Amino acid sequence: MNSSTANAPSRAPVVFLAHGAPPLLDDRGWLAELARWARAMPKPKALLVLSAHWEAKPATLGATRTVPLVYDFYGFPERYYAMTYAAPGAPEVAARVRALLRHAGLGVGDEPERGLDHGAWVPLTAMYPGADLPTLQLSLPSLDAKELFALGRALAPLRDEGVLVMGSGFLTHNMRSLGLPSTPSWASEFDAWIADVVGRRDHDALLDWKKKAPGAELAHPRSEHFAPVIAAAGAAEASSTRDVTFPITGYWEMAPAFTRRSVQFS
Repeated sequence: MNSSTANAPSRAPVVFLAHGAPPLLDDRGWLAELARWARAMPKPKALLVLSAHWEAKPATLGATRTVPLVYDFYGFPERYYAMTYAAPGAPEVAARVRALLRHAGLGVGDEPERGLDHGAWVPLTAMYPGADLPTLQLSLPSLDAKELFALGRALAPLRDEGVLVMGSGFLTHNMRSLGLPSTPSWASEFDAWIADVVGRRDHDALLDWKKKAPGAELAHPRSEHFAPVIAAAGAAEASSTRDVTFPITGYWEMAPAFTRRSVQFS
Protein backbone atom coordinates (compact mmCIF):
# COMPACT_ATOMS: atom_id res chain seq x y z
CA MET A 1 0.00 0.00 0.00
CA ASN A 2 1.49 3.35 -1.01
CA SER A 3 1.23 6.45 1.13
CA SER A 4 -1.44 8.11 -1.02
CA THR A 5 -3.66 5.03 -0.68
CA ALA A 6 -3.02 4.83 3.04
CA ASN A 7 -4.08 8.44 3.49
CA ALA A 8 -7.13 8.23 1.23
CA PRO A 9 -10.45 8.92 3.01
CA SER A 10 -12.85 6.02 3.52
CA ARG A 11 -15.62 5.85 0.97
CA ALA A 12 -18.60 7.49 2.58
CA PRO A 13 -22.10 6.06 2.46
CA VAL A 14 -25.09 8.16 1.44
CA VAL A 15 -27.89 8.64 3.96
CA PHE A 16 -31.43 9.89 4.24
CA LEU A 17 -32.87 10.67 7.64
CA ALA A 18 -36.14 11.78 9.19
CA HIS A 19 -34.95 15.00 10.74
CA GLY A 20 -37.61 15.91 13.27
CA ALA A 21 -38.43 19.25 14.90
CA PRO A 22 -36.23 20.97 17.52
CA PRO A 23 -38.14 19.50 20.51
CA LEU A 24 -36.86 16.09 19.46
CA LEU A 25 -33.51 17.20 20.85
CA ASP A 26 -35.14 16.51 24.22
CA ASP A 27 -35.95 12.93 23.17
CA ARG A 28 -33.11 10.86 24.61
CA GLY A 29 -34.10 7.79 22.65
CA TRP A 30 -33.97 9.59 19.30
CA LEU A 31 -30.67 11.25 20.20
CA ALA A 32 -29.20 7.87 21.08
CA GLU A 33 -30.40 6.30 17.83
CA LEU A 34 -28.81 9.00 15.71
CA ALA A 35 -25.61 8.95 17.76
CA ARG A 36 -25.27 5.16 17.36
CA TRP A 37 -25.86 5.45 13.64
CA ALA A 38 -23.18 8.10 13.26
CA ARG A 39 -20.67 6.03 15.27
CA ALA A 40 -21.34 2.98 13.09
CA MET A 41 -20.38 4.85 9.90
CA PRO A 42 -16.85 5.84 8.86
CA LYS A 43 -16.12 9.31 10.18
CA PRO A 44 -16.60 11.62 7.21
CA LYS A 45 -14.23 14.30 6.02
CA ALA A 46 -17.14 16.71 5.62
CA LEU A 47 -20.93 16.84 5.47
CA LEU A 48 -23.15 18.00 2.61
CA VAL A 49 -26.82 18.28 3.59
CA LEU A 50 -29.82 18.54 1.26
CA SER A 51 -32.74 19.54 3.47
CA ALA A 52 -36.44 19.65 2.70
CA HIS A 53 -36.47 23.17 4.11
CA TRP A 54 -34.46 24.90 1.43
CA GLU A 55 -35.67 25.17 -2.14
CA ALA A 56 -33.77 27.47 -4.48
CA LYS A 57 -33.05 27.24 -8.19
CA PRO A 58 -30.38 26.64 -9.33
CA ALA A 59 -28.93 24.35 -6.67
CA THR A 60 -27.41 26.82 -4.24
CA LEU A 61 -24.65 26.42 -1.67
CA GLY A 62 -25.11 27.89 1.79
CA ALA A 63 -23.17 27.78 5.05
CA THR A 64 -19.88 27.64 3.15
CA ARG A 65 -18.46 29.33 6.22
CA THR A 66 -19.69 29.51 9.81
CA VAL A 67 -22.74 31.77 9.94
CA PRO A 68 -25.76 31.89 12.30
CA LEU A 69 -28.29 29.10 12.05
CA VAL A 70 -31.67 29.47 10.36
CA TYR A 71 -34.46 29.09 12.93
CA ASP A 72 -37.13 28.18 10.39
CA PHE A 73 -39.87 27.17 12.84
CA TYR A 74 -42.29 28.95 15.13
CA GLY A 75 -44.30 28.45 18.29
CA PHE A 76 -41.61 26.63 20.26
CA PRO A 77 -40.04 27.65 23.60
CA GLU A 78 -37.46 30.41 23.36
CA ARG A 79 -34.54 28.14 24.25
CA TYR A 80 -34.72 26.44 20.86
CA TYR A 81 -34.00 29.77 19.20
CA ALA A 82 -30.82 30.13 21.23
CA MET A 83 -29.32 26.81 20.14
CA THR A 84 -26.11 26.91 18.14
CA TYR A 85 -24.20 24.53 15.91
CA ALA A 86 -21.03 26.33 14.91
CA ALA A 87 -19.60 23.78 12.49
CA PRO A 88 -16.69 24.97 10.37
CA GLY A 89 -17.44 25.85 6.78
CA ALA A 90 -16.29 23.67 3.91
CA PRO A 91 -14.98 25.99 1.16
CA GLU A 92 -12.96 23.24 -0.51
CA VAL A 93 -15.98 20.95 -0.66
CA ALA A 94 -18.08 23.86 -1.94
CA ALA A 95 -15.61 24.38 -4.77
CA ARG A 96 -15.77 20.68 -5.57
CA VAL A 97 -19.59 20.73 -5.61
CA ARG A 98 -19.57 23.67 -8.00
CA ALA A 99 -17.19 21.84 -10.33
CA LEU A 100 -19.21 18.62 -10.25
CA LEU A 101 -22.53 20.33 -10.95
CA ARG A 102 -21.10 22.40 -13.78
CA HIS A 103 -19.47 19.30 -15.28
CA ALA A 104 -22.91 17.65 -15.25
CA GLY A 105 -24.43 20.66 -17.01
CA LEU A 106 -26.32 21.76 -13.91
CA GLY A 107 -26.53 25.29 -12.60
CA VAL A 108 -25.14 26.25 -9.23
CA GLY A 109 -25.47 29.36 -7.08
CA ASP A 110 -24.08 30.69 -3.82
CA GLU A 111 -25.76 32.16 -0.77
CA PRO A 112 -22.92 32.26 1.78
CA GLU A 113 -24.91 34.16 4.40
CA ARG A 114 -27.57 31.45 4.66
CA GLY A 115 -26.90 29.22 7.63
CA LEU A 116 -27.94 25.64 8.28
CA ASP A 117 -31.70 25.20 8.67
CA HIS A 118 -33.32 22.87 11.18
CA GLY A 119 -33.41 20.02 8.69
CA ALA A 120 -29.62 20.08 8.95
CA TRP A 121 -28.62 21.26 12.41
CA VAL A 122 -31.21 19.38 14.47
CA PRO A 123 -30.07 15.87 13.41
CA LEU A 124 -26.42 16.91 13.23
CA THR A 125 -26.58 18.06 16.85
CA ALA A 126 -27.35 14.45 17.73
CA MET A 127 -25.06 12.72 15.23
CA TYR A 128 -21.98 14.92 15.44
CA PRO A 129 -22.46 16.97 18.64
CA GLY A 130 -18.92 18.31 18.60
CA ALA A 131 -19.77 20.39 15.50
CA ASP A 132 -16.21 19.75 14.38
CA LEU A 133 -16.82 18.50 10.84
CA PRO A 134 -16.81 20.93 7.91
CA THR A 135 -20.48 21.28 6.96
CA LEU A 136 -22.39 22.95 4.18
CA GLN A 137 -25.86 22.82 2.72
CA LEU A 138 -27.15 22.53 -0.84
CA SER A 139 -30.64 23.63 -1.81
CA LEU A 140 -33.20 21.54 -3.65
CA PRO A 141 -33.35 23.14 -7.11
CA SER A 142 -36.57 21.36 -8.05
CA LEU A 143 -39.12 18.86 -6.79
CA ASP A 144 -39.01 17.01 -10.10
CA ALA A 145 -37.87 13.45 -9.44
CA LYS A 146 -35.65 13.12 -12.52
CA GLU A 147 -33.92 16.43 -11.81
CA LEU A 148 -33.31 15.45 -8.19
CA PHE A 149 -31.89 12.08 -9.19
CA ALA A 150 -29.58 13.76 -11.70
CA LEU A 151 -28.43 16.17 -9.00
CA GLY A 152 -27.58 13.24 -6.74
CA ARG A 153 -25.70 11.45 -9.52
CA ALA A 154 -23.59 14.56 -10.08
CA LEU A 155 -22.63 14.59 -6.39
CA ALA A 156 -21.68 10.88 -6.27
CA PRO A 157 -17.89 11.42 -6.65
CA LEU A 158 -17.87 13.19 -3.29
CA ARG A 159 -18.27 9.79 -1.64
CA ASP A 160 -14.78 8.72 -2.70
CA GLU A 161 -13.48 11.93 -1.15
CA GLY A 162 -14.95 11.09 2.26
CA VAL A 163 -17.89 13.48 2.08
CA LEU A 164 -21.14 12.24 3.63
CA VAL A 165 -24.04 13.28 1.39
CA MET A 166 -27.10 13.51 3.61
CA GLY A 167 -30.71 13.92 2.52
CA SER A 168 -32.97 15.22 5.29
CA GLY A 169 -36.75 15.10 5.18
CA PHE A 170 -39.53 12.60 5.94
CA LEU A 171 -40.75 9.56 4.04
CA THR A 172 -44.31 10.48 5.02
CA HIS A 173 -45.21 14.10 5.71
CA ASN A 174 -48.79 15.31 6.01
CA MET A 175 -49.25 18.07 8.56
CA ARG A 176 -53.02 17.59 8.51
CA SER A 177 -52.47 14.15 10.05
CA LEU A 178 -50.89 15.44 13.27
CA GLY A 179 -54.01 14.85 15.36
CA LEU A 180 -54.46 11.22 14.37
CA PRO A 181 -54.38 8.76 17.31
CA SER A 182 -52.69 5.95 15.38
CA THR A 183 -50.86 5.20 12.15
CA PRO A 184 -53.31 5.30 9.21
CA SER A 185 -53.21 2.64 6.52
CA TRP A 186 -52.03 5.09 3.86
CA ALA A 187 -48.92 5.89 5.92
CA SER A 188 -48.02 2.27 6.69
CA GLU A 189 -48.63 1.22 3.08
CA PHE A 190 -46.52 4.05 1.70
CA ASP A 191 -43.75 3.32 4.22
CA ALA A 192 -43.71 -0.37 3.27
CA TRP A 193 -43.70 0.48 -0.45
CA ILE A 194 -40.79 2.90 -0.21
CA ALA A 195 -38.80 0.46 1.94
CA ASP A 196 -39.24 -2.20 -0.75
CA VAL A 197 -38.46 0.10 -3.67
CA VAL A 198 -35.43 1.74 -2.06
CA GLY A 199 -34.19 -1.58 -0.71
CA ARG A 200 -34.23 -3.11 -4.20
CA ARG A 201 -32.76 0.03 -5.78
CA ASP A 202 -35.78 0.15 -8.11
CA HIS A 203 -35.05 3.59 -9.47
CA ASP A 204 -37.75 3.44 -12.14
CA ALA A 205 -40.43 2.99 -9.48
CA LEU A 206 -38.86 5.62 -7.24
CA LEU A 207 -38.85 8.21 -10.00
CA ASP A 208 -42.51 7.45 -10.75
CA TRP A 209 -43.51 7.31 -7.10
CA LYS A 210 -46.47 9.70 -7.40
CA LYS A 211 -48.24 7.25 -9.70
CA LYS A 212 -46.99 3.96 -8.30
CA ALA A 213 -46.85 4.38 -4.53
CA PRO A 214 -50.00 3.59 -2.51
CA GLY A 215 -51.29 6.59 -0.61
CA ALA A 216 -48.85 8.97 -2.30
CA GLU A 217 -51.15 11.99 -2.27
CA LEU A 218 -51.86 11.60 1.44
CA ALA A 219 -48.30 10.72 2.36
CA HIS A 220 -47.03 13.84 0.59
CA PRO A 221 -49.55 16.56 -0.27
CA ARG A 222 -46.39 18.45 -1.31
CA SER A 223 -43.22 16.52 -2.02
CA GLU A 224 -40.43 18.66 -0.56
CA HIS A 225 -39.87 16.23 2.34
CA PHE A 226 -39.66 13.27 -0.03
CA ALA A 227 -37.32 15.02 -2.48
CA PRO A 228 -34.09 14.47 -0.48
CA VAL A 229 -34.39 10.67 -0.60
CA ILE A 230 -34.49 10.82 -4.41
CA ALA A 231 -31.32 12.90 -4.50
CA ALA A 232 -29.69 10.49 -2.03
CA ALA A 233 -30.63 7.51 -4.20
CA GLY A 234 -29.06 9.27 -7.17
CA ALA A 235 -25.83 9.85 -5.28
CA ALA A 236 -25.71 6.15 -4.43
CA GLU A 237 -26.73 4.83 -7.87
CA ALA A 238 -23.25 3.92 -9.11
CA SER A 239 -22.23 2.19 -5.89
CA SER A 240 -20.54 -1.15 -6.40
CA THR A 241 -22.06 -2.23 -3.09
CA ARG A 242 -25.81 -2.66 -3.34
CA ASP A 243 -26.59 -2.86 0.36
CA VAL A 244 -29.38 -0.65 1.68
CA THR A 245 -30.18 -0.63 5.38
CA PHE A 246 -32.74 1.14 7.56
CA PRO A 247 -30.98 2.18 10.77
CA ILE A 248 -34.13 3.75 12.24
CA THR A 249 -37.73 2.63 11.64
CA GLY A 250 -41.16 2.98 13.23
CA TYR A 251 -43.39 6.03 13.70
CA TRP A 252 -43.23 9.12 15.87
CA GLU A 253 -45.29 8.60 19.02
CA MET A 254 -46.44 12.22 18.92
CA ALA A 255 -47.24 12.07 15.18
CA PRO A 256 -48.04 8.45 14.28
CA ALA A 257 -48.59 9.17 10.59
CA PHE A 258 -44.94 10.27 10.27
CA THR A 259 -42.57 7.38 9.63
CA ARG A 260 -39.18 7.57 11.29
CA ARG A 261 -37.63 5.37 8.61
CA SER A 262 -34.13 6.47 7.70
CA VAL A 263 -31.92 4.98 5.00
CA GLN A 264 -28.25 4.19 4.57
CA PHE A 265 -26.95 3.43 1.08
CA SER A 266 -23.62 1.64 1.51
